[in-house]
Amino acid sequence: MARQIFVNLPVEDLGRTMGFWKALGFDFNMQYTNEKAASLVIDENIFAMLLTKPFFATFTQKEIVDATRATEVLICLSCNSRAEVDELVAKAVAAGGKMAREAKDHGFMYEHAFEDLDGHVWELVYMEPSSPS
Repeated sequence: MARQIFVNLPVEDLGRTMGFWKALGFDFNMQYTNEKAASLVIDENIFAMLLTKPFFATFTQKEIVDATRATEVLICLSCNSRAEVDELVAKAVAAGGKMAREAKDHGFMYEHAFEDLDGHVWELVYMEPSSPS
């Protein structure tokens, strides 16, 4: 069985957040989605559980980081092309997110990043097929 990853992220407004990700072309597993949480399908074995802040708080006794003011994690996703990297950043900005920084071209690797509606940083990278991973 392939290993899966579920990144859990606190969100302010679940409906608005779901609309943001749909505008980027992603879908949700409705079997694990309700008024407290949404299961964002990133790829076959990669998911982000978007949890309302009160629900997220039930999983930890620590303070929840305000990602618009502090960085708790950088989430990095690979893309199939440089164009896909730029397209996803453009879609994120058009849907209300922010560009996190300018694109960087390292020759063998191209990267860009955006912040979602709650300030979580999503890095996007394209690695040339001949480059070491």
